[in-house]
Amino acid sequence: MTTKQIEVSILGQPYRLACSPETEAALLEAVARVDSEMTKIRTHSSVRGQDRIAVMAALSLASELLKLQESIRHGEAFPAEEIRRTMRQMNEQLNAVIEQHGMQ
Repeated sequence: MTTKQIEVSILGQPYRLACSPETEAALLEAVARVDSEMTKIRTHSSVRGQDRIAVMAALSLASELLKLQESIRHGEAFPAEEIRRTMRQMNEQLNAVIEQHGMQ
């Protein structure tokens, strides 16, 4: 697996990150999400200092993740891959019924 270096900026600070070409898009999306959350906290709160802003952003993002995981456990939200798998199974079942009744 090849690794590449990318330059990003979070809250105006440059960072050099290593990633594989396959994960670069996801990493850039994560960087954008973290930068957005930190910018929001800096703009809309009295929290000062990048370390404190980073901790508050981490707590906010972790809280979002925990809420999503809880929703998934209670059947209120479904991960995309589970939806795709269910759709494939439904299509296979429909095709089987269509073939069984000679409707093709």
